Amino acid sequence: MSEPETIVERSAERQPVTLVARLRQSGAKPIEVEVHDLSTHGFQVDTVHIIRPGQIVWLQFGPLAPLEAQVRWFRNYRIGCAFSQPLHPAVLDSIVAQARR
Repeated sequence: MSEPETIVERSAERQPVTLVARLRQSGAKPIEVEVHDLSTHGFQVDTVHIIRPGQIVWLQFGPLAPLEAQVRWFRNYRIGCAFSQPLHPAVLDSIVAQARR
């Protein structure tokens, strides 16, 4: 008997972006990262640092306040994170607009 397939649904539509932000782990200095696939509920970043699933991080775009998130997965120097509090859609739209300039 085979295992049932698990279907993972995204909680929000991802916006394909490529932009630079700062990511900080607890007790560490911020590092520059490249952000991809931003949504109101999370994001992906490229980093050469190993950041383990379950860790809390803070992502900061320019002068905006840092956003708390939890690392969900790490694979091939890319991490996927879920925001602790979803972004307001207007904030997401503003960040995406900045990335496309």
